[in-house]
Amino acid sequence: MPQRDPAAANRAPLDWLNFLLADVKDGIGPFLAVYLTSAQHWDAGRAGLALTVGGLATVLARAPAGALVDAVRAKRLVIGLAAVLVAAAAVVMAAWPRFWPVLAGQAANGLADAVFPAAVAAISLGIVGRNRFTARVGRNEAFNHAGNVATAVAAGLAGSVIAPDAVLWIVAALAVTTLPPLMMLRGGDIDHTTARGGDDGAPGRHGPEGVQELLGDRALLGFVAAITLFHFANAAMLPLLGEKLARGHHGLGAMFIAASIVTAQAAMVPMAILVGQRADRWGRKRIFLVGFAVLPIRGVLYTLVHDPVALVAIQLLDGVGAGIFGALFFIVVADLTEGTGRYNLAQGFAAASWGLGAAASNAVAGLIVDRLGYNAAFLFLAACAGAALLLFWRVVPETRGWAHRSVAAAAGGQPAPLTAH
Repeated sequence: MPQRDPAAANRAPLDWLNFLLADVKDGIGPFLAVYLTSAQHWDAGRAGLALTVGGLATVLARAPAGALVDAVRAKRLVIGLAAVLVAAAAVVMAAWPRFWPVLAGQAANGLADAVFPAAVAAISLGIVGRNRFTARVGRNEAFNHAGNVATAVAAGLAGSVIAPDAVLWIVAALAVTTLPPLMMLRGGDIDHTTARGGDDGAPGRHGPEGVQELLGDRALLGFVAAITLFHFANAAMLPLLGEKLARGHHGLGAMFIAASIVTAQAAMVPMAILVGQRADRWGRKRIFLVGFAVLPIRGVLYTLVHDPVALVAIQLLDGVGAGIFGALFFIVVADLTEGTGRYNLAQGFAAASWGLGAAASNAVAGLIVDRLGYNAAFLFLAACAGAALLLFWRVVPETRGWAHRSVAAAAGGQPAPLTAH
C-alpha cells in the first residue's frame, strides 16, 4: 500500500487558508485610509495615526507570537482565535467609526496580524518538510495574492456602489470563512520539531537555541535591518496614493485603491510562483535585489505621473517587489535559523522590526503630507528605499545552503558547496 503523503493530503486546505486569510491579515489598511479621509473626513495625520496604532500593536506582539507558535502544538487554534478577533475588530470599526473605537479595532487587528504569518509558515514547514518548503511558500503566497485580488475587486465595488465601510464587513465575513479550511488541516501531519526549525541534525545542537545567541547572528541582524528600512519606505506609499486619488476624485477612492491593489496583487502571483520554482536553483540574494530595486523607482514615478490610470499601472512595480519579498522572507529566515529551533521567534523578531518601520512610515509620511504635500512624501520614501537597496546589497549574504556552511565553519572545515536543500 503506497505511503500517504502529508503534503498532498493538506494541499487544498493550505491553499484555501492562504486565499481566505489574504485580506483578513493585512488588506484593510489602504481601504481604511480612504474610508477615514473621504467618508469620515479625517485629516491625513489622524488617519496615519490610526494605521500606526495597528502597526505598533503588531510590533509589540510579533516576537511573543513567534515564540508562542514555536512552543505550542495547537497552531491551528491560534490562527482560529486570531481570525475571530479580526472579525470582531472589523465590526467595531464599521459600526462605530469614531476615533477611539477605530484605534481599538486597529490595535486588535495588529495583535491578530502578529499571529498569522508565523503560524501559517510553521504549519507549512511542519507538513511539507524543508526539502519542499520553498515550493510550498511560493504556493502559499500565490494563493494569498489571488485572494487579495478577489477581495479587492469585491471591496472596491462594494465601497463605491453600496457603502464606504463595506470593506470592513467583507473582512469580517472572510475571517469567519477561514475556519472550515483551518479545521480540515490534519494536525497529526504537522512535525512540530520541523515547524520550529529544529531539524537539521547538526552535531552538538540539542534543543532550541538561546535567544541571546539567535539575536547575535550578524547575518540575521543585517537582513532584519535591510527589510526594516524597505518597509519604512514601502508601507505608506499605497495609502498615500489612495488619499491623493480620493481627494481629486470624490467618491471614487475605494475604486481607485481596489484597482491599485488588484494590479499589484495580479503581478505578485507569478512572482511568488517564480520564487517557489527558482529560489533553490538561482539563490535568494539576486532575486531579492530585484524586489528592493523597484521600490525607489515606484516612489519617484508617483511624483511624475498624474493620470489615475497610469498611477494604477505603476502598481505593477509594487507587485514585483512585494511578490518577491512575500515569498523570500519566509525562506531566508528558514535558511538562517535551520537547526536553531527558533524559526518562528526569528520570524516574529524580524517582522516586529519591519512592522515598526511600517508603522513609523505611515505616521512620518502623514506629517510630511500635511506640511509639504504628497510629492515631498513620495520623494522622501523613495530615498529611503534607495538606502534599503544599498544596505541589502552590502550586508546580506546569499543564504542558500547557509546551515551547511555554518556547520562547516564551526567544525573548522571548508564551507560546503551551495546546493539546494
